This record gives sequence, C-alpha cells and structure tokens, in this order.
Amino acid sequence: MTSAAANDISNSTSTAKKTVKAKPVKVAKASNKSAEIDASEPEPNIDQSSDTEYKCELGNSLVMYAHPEDNKSLAMRWKNRLYKLTRVETSTGAHRFENEKIGLVWINIPSKGMLLDSRRGHQLANECKSTKIASLETTDTVVK
Repeated sequence: MTSAAANDISNSTSTAKKTVKAKPVKVAKASNKSAEIDASEPEPNIDQSSDTEYKCELGNSLVMYAHPEDNKSLAMRWKNRLYKLTRVETSTGAHRFENEKIGLVWINIPSKGMLLDSRRGHQLANECKSTKIASLETTDTVVK
C-alpha cells in the first residue's frame, strides 16, 4: 500500500498545474513637459529684438530677447521654445518677468539671473550669467 499511496501522490502532483497570474505592469505617465505647454499660446515675435544669451549652472542656457520700444515684456528661449514674459513690479529693484499661464518666472539682478517654475516651486536654472559680461571679463585680462 505504501507504493500505491506514493503512486497516487506522484500522479496528483504531476497532473496538478499551478495557475500563476501575471503581475500587472504599471505604465508610467510620460513626463513630457511639452505636453504640459498650451499649444494655443503663440510664440512671441523676436524680430528687431536684441538678444542676450545666459549660461547657467549645470550646463543650462537661455536667451532673452528685448524689443527696444517695449520694456514691459521679454521673449525667452528656453529648451527650444519661445515664451513671452511680462514685467512684474518689485520693491527690491530686481527685474522680474513672469508667464503665469506656463508658470515661468525670470528674476534678474545685476550679478546673475534665475529661472523658476512657480507651479512646482523649484529652480529651473540658477547662477545665469550673460555671455556678454563673461566675454568682457576674459578679454580684460592683460598678461605682463
């Protein structure tokens, strides 16, 4: 009987199949920032504007376009897209420009500039310095 019982056990284990359910796969949401940008907002016109390039920490860069007859707004090229920024008055004398719809804030003081994301509450670019100023600093050095 021992061999018959063993035979029954081996038959039941070989014929019994385990049902394994596949684990659900989580699909990550694409964090494509361009999808967040409202495509209905037209890019600003930068014709006849003077441009200033800024090099920032961590290899970031941006370009500001100012029209000589308009001191109320700027155009900014950031991550291959142009944005219109409107001047916001400050009590400190800093130059502050915002695009509330997108959530971008540019703050410029004489020594540096900073780009902020007001929706998420963090810095996008810091220690931004004009390449015009940087090129003047390097060309003024005289070796004697």
